[in-house]
Amino acid sequence: MLRKISLGTVGLWVGGVLTIIGFVAYATENATLNLVGFFYGVPILLGGFALKAAELKPVPLSQPTPPDVLQQRQQTATPIQNQIRQDVMRYRYGQDAHLDSSLESLGLSPSDEERPDLNSLRETVVDGAYTLVLEFYSPLIPFETWEQKREKIEKFFGPNIRVELSQPEEDQVEVALIAAP
Repeated sequence: MLRKISLGTVGLWVGGVLTIIGFVAYATENATLNLVGFFYGVPILLGGFALKAAELKPVPLSQPTPPDVLQQRQQTATPIQNQIRQDVMRYRYGQDAHLDSSLESLGLSPSDEERPDLNSLRETVVDGAYTLVLEFYSPLIPFETWEQKREKIEKFFGPNIRVELSQPEEDQVEVALIAAP
């Protein structure tokens, strides 16, 4: 549950409330609450602003995961598939994009402007195996480049991962990470 809550938003609310209490306490000459508001409220409020500025929102599911796929995930998903799903579906701080370091290692992110953007993901079953499909918006990296990197992607996310690439629309690339026995 904590992965679904923005720490920046919590910091803004708690810091804002404590700061307002501090100002009200200052106006009513209540020294104890005044100190709490100023010494705790203002730093928490500033921390909330900093976290909000560096926040990377979770990647949504493009479609709900059916119960049979959830059962297949529990039985056959690899640790890497689970780690990727958990990492991209939570708030991140201090990163430019989801999977940015992975894309850079794979040679699919020559610059920040050209980096593909992970828009959504979905879970499905392909040939009886759990599959995590990463849906990228990739207008500046051609699909042919993705296809040339397929083996490297497989090795990077492996072992026990088979990769299938598809391009459902122009500027869209789907990377299917299929659990291999």
